Amino acid sequence: MTVSLDTCSPNTAEAVQTAVAHSFSAWHDLISESFVPLHVRSSDPTHFHGRLRSRLLDELSIVEVTATGHSVHRTPSLISRSDRLYFKLNLQLEGSGILVQDNREAVLLPGDLAVYDTHRPYTLAFESDFRTLVLMFPHDALDLPAGSVGGLTATRMAADQGLGRMISPFMTQLAENLEVLSGPSGHRLAHNAVDLLGTLFAAELDHRQDGTGHPHEELLGRIRRFIEVNLADPGLSPASVAAAHFISTRHLHNVFQEAGTTVAQWIRTRRLENCRRELRDPLQAHRAVSAIAARWGFLEAAHFSRIFRAAFGEPPSSYRRAAAQA
Repeated sequence: MTVSLDTCSPNTAEAVQTAVAHSFSAWHDLISESFVPLHVRSSDPTHFHGRLRSRLLDELSIVEVTATGHSVHRTPSLISRSDRLYFKLNLQLEGSGILVQDNREAVLLPGDLAVYDTHRPYTLAFESDFRTLVLMFPHDALDLPAGSVGGLTATRMAADQGLGRMISPFMTQLAENLEVLSGPSGHRLAHNAVDLLGTLFAAELDHRQDGTGHPHEELLGRIRRFIEVNLADPGLSPASVAAAHFISTRHLHNVFQEAGTTVAQWIRTRRLENCRRELRDPLQAHRAVSAIAARWGFLEAAHFSRIFRAAFGEPPSSYRRAAAQA
């Protein structure tokens, strides 16, 4: 395998990593290590060249990909070997590409955005030279159910329509300035990018449901937004959520059951994800673990430590130390 590596800083934890593959076999290994395992194909592998410029921040991967034409394929056999669930967001910067997933196909031109799920088969193909930005992040980094986002996979979100007119330029600037993603402010900026994408996805889903959505889906969207605004309230519960929407708790449970979860589980998951984000945020390093937990509705430190460990595999204090050393 022939891969050359370089960085833009002597401090590798703060550096933009650059890797250049001088052969197609090297490229296969490089992108599988940088993202998730993939199969790659090319009609002219002997004249292939490719380059990755990347930043890894916690579980967020931000990668600029520049290469000659080829295709990548995520197959069921590769998926079966993976446990962690990720979304990938592609921003086409130069050239064109075709994304196929969930029986949908999106043709991507410069400025276009599209999301896809690494836990379901997909194909991404480029006929000629191209440049694209890929942002890979865990499912639970979004405040939207993965099932809802699944309705947007392989769908072109144009740079000249809706929120794409604002978010596409922001993501383009991110691709051109990967080196700014350093230190506490860069760390926060990367997570802000994921929040912006969540807003874009929610707007796309709302637009599709206007006048045609299932009543339960529309109600679920309103309830999720209510929960997100009130996560810090320790009294937030299925009963209070149901009362705020003038429905019975039984109806509330049925709505969430259709989405494959429960009200209590959704509240707990969103609280834990916000706690995890603040525990790995350098700007929050001065705050006690218990203070961060209380901010998101966990008033008992021992209870918070138990459920955090159950969710993420280690106590919150250990998770914070590991994130600081990464």
